[in-house]
Amino acid sequence: MAWDILASGSEKCHAASAVRGGVTPARTALLALVVAFLPLRALAFPLGGDQTVLPAGTELSEDALARPRELFHSEAMGGRKSYLVNLGDLAFNSPSIFGGKARQAEMSCGTCHVNGASNPKLFVPGLSSRPGTFDTTSLVFNAKTFNSILDPVRIPSLRGARFLAPYGHDGRITSLREFVYNVIVNEFSGPRPSDEVLDGLVAYINDIDFLPNPKIAPGGRLGAQASVAERRGEALFFKPFPKQAELSCAGCHLPAGTFNDQVRHDVGSGGLVKTPTLLNANFNAPYFHDGRYDTYEQVVEHFDRVFDLELSTQDVQDLVAYLNAVGDGERPFDKDGVVLRMKEVLELSSVLEAAIPAADTAVVSLAVTGVGAELRELTEHIPDIRNTSIGGKDERLAARAILKDLVLTLRRIDLEVAAGHIDEAMTEYRKFAQLVNFDVPVALKKAEPWSLFNSNVHQAHYTALGRMLPVASGQSQ
Repeated sequence: MAWDILASGSEKCHAASAVRGGVTPARTALLALVVAFLPLRALAFPLGGDQTVLPAGTELSEDALARPRELFHSEAMGGRKSYLVNLGDLAFNSPSIFGGKARQAEMSCGTCHVNGASNPKLFVPGLSSRPGTFDTTSLVFNAKTFNSILDPVRIPSLRGARFLAPYGHDGRITSLREFVYNVIVNEFSGPRPSDEVLDGLVAYINDIDFLPNPKIAPGGRLGAQASVAERRGEALFFKPFPKQAELSCAGCHLPAGTFNDQVRHDVGSGGLVKTPTLLNANFNAPYFHDGRYDTYEQVVEHFDRVFDLELSTQDVQDLVAYLNAVGDGERPFDKDGVVLRMKEVLELSSVLEAAIPAADTAVVSLAVTGVGAELRELTEHIPDIRNTSIGGKDERLAARAILKDLVLTLRRIDLEVAAGHIDEAMTEYRKFAQLVNFDVPVALKKAEPWSLFNSNVHQAHYTALGRMLPVASGQSQ
């Protein structure tokens, strides 16, 4: 097993374990020993040194056991996500819409905005000032937008984006469609997306809802269950500033709306920036446009200092209590697992039902590539049977085999549509849908106890990988 993995160093790898430098023969035995205890993901480890375009030390938080909960307005209203929303979701998580280094690194919109939320752990040396920040105007992605300085900005959540215009941390773009186009084409050197894909991306982002917060009553005021400290904080939030009576926290973060006024302000942080929403902000750290602050306490102290608010220690604590109440949300994370992953596969692949009869080769290709990548990533979460350090050999073998069948079926669909064989493609799609709805979930649930979705297996894998990283990185010195 270990030799097979070591020999696969020339394969395309994810950037999550980005390390430069080769592995000398003297280290091969040691690496093989460590790799033998990895349930998987070693296939994504660039031992050859030239498989990743991102620098050593890159962290994309691909090892997370929980994922941000994603709620959709269309479903909350009792309906279902439209074709356009699912198409946008597919494109949002596909590296193929980007170009150059971003595509090579297998990055997508979803790399920074996990499930439409943020990614507070993302860190790329030379492009991030701290975790949760990213510089999109660098030489790495598009020399034409390089501004000769390191100026990373906080990765924002996209929850409730339909209420949060203008877009960009400085609010320079009024249209979400224009903003999305700029990100793809200018920031990440992607080809101009088709109108359909662009429409889908906008529809998907606009459909992402805020997490519900029962602590907020209609009109944006705190509900009956609010604590005494939260009530005092709310009063301070509405109170005019001592030295500038025309200003207050609530004057910009309008509680009656979505706790933002859609206006740009200078709050002493380096120029005009747009007012961020406070809804679900508990899960959106770091704070300020450049992510300079980790906590609400630091944010409150900044405003106290810049606007001379004369806050006491108790005032700061009360305002923080209020912000925590307003920024909360129900069940912010979902445990990663088979059910969550198969729901995504089902929704993303649903675009094929319309794209195949329409002979839409571009959308079919996007779906086959995107869903195929999801399935391969899912396969990576199930250790190969040559890993004998854990049980469930038969279950793992069956799960990996049926996932392979799904990927091959997708490839046949792509070939049939490209050849104009629409009926044959639809036959293959019906086979695919049958497997996704019935056989695959059963096989995967049986294998789940021996997969990376099991916290014990997950911990053992990443502990071993952590020991492997210093060995490989040491060879590049």
